Amino acid sequence: MSQEALPPKKKGSCLVIGLVAVLVVGIAAGAAWWWHNRPIQPVKLSAAEVQVVEEKVDAIQGGEVPKAERVDPTYEKGVREIVLTERELNGLLNQNTTLGDKLKFELVPNAVHARVETDLDPDLPLVGGKRLKARARFLITQDEAGPHFVIDDVTVWGVSLPNDWLAGLKGRDLIGESLGSGNGHGLAGVESMKVDSGAIRIRLRE
Repeated sequence: MSQEALPPKKKGSCLVIGLVAVLVVGIAAGAAWWWHNRPIQPVKLSAAEVQVVEEKVDAIQGGEVPKAERVDPTYEKGVREIVLTERELNGLLNQNTTLGDKLKFELVPNAVHARVETDLDPDLPLVGGKRLKARARFLITQDEAGPHFVIDDVTVWGVSLPNDWLAGLKGRDLIGESLGSGNGHGLAGVESMKVDSGAIRIRLRE
């Protein structure tokens, strides 16, 4: 029996497949580049979300009871724990500062990521007028002294800066040193701090 000859492969079809593959890779690379360099959009909380956040903060601070609702004086201990979502945290930043479109926090397990994007002063040498794109990662650690907010890495335009360029800031509990009790004793008044995907839980000391 004679075996039927297979039709020869068309060179054009191989070329088309190659072009499609290059196009797919190019689109994927472009999408990855856009995601890494996407502009920071300020988070604007709705009226209902603002009320929820204000109630959380008020519970920590101890809000005043309206005069019309006052009864015989009583005393109740305030809550010691507050939970903020990533959206609420960025919404508060946008509502109470002018950094809403320049700074964004991302909450991941045991760490806080910060994205900074802003135009530099035109009078600065070399980089004046350029668009600054920087990132920082802070690790949340916990020991007997309490929580520590430790700077782990800083990148500028995608380049991880050496610790010498940052004056030895990496590995230091910057917030604990500036706002805490100092000497590595953690954040003053804060018993624990836990960060999960999209939320941060802060527990205050007695």
